[in-house]
Amino acid sequence: MVSTLDEQRAHGGPATHDVTNQAPPLTPYDASEDTALLEGLRREGAGWAEEDLRRLGRQAGSVQAQEWADLANRHEPELRTHDRYGNRVDEVEFHPSWHHLMRTAIAEGLAASPWADDRAGAHVARSAGGLVWGHTEAGHGCPTSMTYAAVPALRRQPELAKVYEPLLTSREYEAGLRVPTEKRGLLAGMGMTEKQGGSDVRTNTTTATPTSEPGVYTLRGHKWFTSAPMCDVFLVLAQAPGGLSCFLVPRVLPDGTRNTFRIQRLKDKLGNRSNASSEPEFDGTVAWLVGPEGQGVKTIIEMVNCTRLDCVMMSAALMRKSLVEAGHHARHRSAFGARLVDQPLMRNVLADLALESEAATTLTLRLAGAADRAIRGDDRETAFRRIATAVGKYWVTKRGPAFTAEALECLGGNGYVEDSGMPRHYREAPLLSIWEGSGNVNALDVLRALSREPGTAEALFGEFARAEGADARLDAAVARLRSRLSEASQTTARRLVEEMALTLQASLLVRYAPPAVADAFCATRLGGDWGYAFGTLPEGADLDAIVHRALPGGN
Repeated sequence: MVSTLDEQRAHGGPATHDVTNQAPPLTPYDASEDTALLEGLRREGAGWAEEDLRRLGRQAGSVQAQEWADLANRHEPELRTHDRYGNRVDEVEFHPSWHHLMRTAIAEGLAASPWADDRAGAHVARSAGGLVWGHTEAGHGCPTSMTYAAVPALRRQPELAKVYEPLLTSREYEAGLRVPTEKRGLLAGMGMTEKQGGSDVRTNTTTATPTSEPGVYTLRGHKWFTSAPMCDVFLVLAQAPGGLSCFLVPRVLPDGTRNTFRIQRLKDKLGNRSNASSEPEFDGTVAWLVGPEGQGVKTIIEMVNCTRLDCVMMSAALMRKSLVEAGHHARHRSAFGARLVDQPLMRNVLADLALESEAATTLTLRLAGAADRAIRGDDRETAFRRIATAVGKYWVTKRGPAFTAEALECLGGNGYVEDSGMPRHYREAPLLSIWEGSGNVNALDVLRALSREPGTAEALFGEFARAEGADARLDAAVARLRSRLSEASQTTARRLVEEMALTLQASLLVRYAPPAVADAFCATRLGGDWGYAFGTLPEGADLDAIVHRALPGGN
């Protein structure tokens, strides 16, 4: 007769499946337990949102929300081109978890609702909410971001904004394709890029032909990357008689018929698997002109500023989530006679990651504050936002892949397994550098701002001046940067923008972070006392103070 496991143990037999020295589940946890985030929220004028942010943080770290995130990525969206009778429907079906995530995000004001909120700091509160809710999963952040960004572009055509803006700013999520004005809330997408041009949207070949009705056109063409095809309306670029123009394309027309929006296929992407990205074909597709003919790029430029900020925010959220996972594992895993978190070299890695994460979070909230104040008419903040958002988009999103790889390595082999969630974070990280203009596009945009809008450089150096004299390494970096502006070229654009980003992050940390954080950041990122990988902070860095500040619950 075979002995039970207990009997084997009692007689000294093997117990090969005892689980020891493994971290317990992280959930439930509070995703808003982030000192840098809460300090930035208050500093940038949205302290009134702190109670809601903390509530959302607890929900984001709940077992249920984390399960939604996992299921939405395991059960990917499916394209259904026809119904059972052979009619074109061009619909994408999502797992119920996707809809749970979307419903929460919109109810919590993470889409376009700040545009209908008169409170100072409303746009900061949204970005802070994204930093917290981003602990779930990134895919559903795409339609919420596009919906947010569509509003300022749509305002270029007031009669359309009057109809659609109240529905885009609604906090109600209503899935399914119906007449837009008959729904309680709408989502907006974008159709900009085409296969022959990518970011060079002026080479678009989709045509827009005027109809007999003023402001109404028909489109013909093929878009190469249009995410979230189940949105209700799309802002689309097409070549009108007067040049490249912006158009509003509803999936369902006012009479209830389906607009022509033939989805050729869904992209098989590296990451962002929960979100459907499609290739739609337009053929006699009805569209309404947004802004004047020939000013399509000018019409969508405000949209680009909004979505680039969201790329920074989502990268910062991904860093923070990965850091929390790495710190949790290190606290509960032991090796070589001590917990990993107490091993000096692992502590150096975690501290270095913590510096990068705090710098990204602090910059995100500063950019959100600039956006909030620019929207309310602050010219100086408008100029700062113009250049700093492109700088932040370039650098923070570039840091994401290396950061998530290092955080994954903190878990060792456990982090390489899908169940840990870390592979999903790793696959997601590169997207945010590609979306809304790759690194080169953003670096060139910084050069464009410097050459065409001189006030942007003045605004950036005005920001640096607020920390003048507080750290010699920062002062030296500002001086170097100023001397190099006259030598800026396409060849060296990336180097210039990198220095701008690090100097900007350092200036913010010197002003707002504890001395241990600011000193270590300046010593490494500006002073050169750093290696080529994370975990190479110098001997004198206060690792204990940095890690204690960064990890939830201290250490």
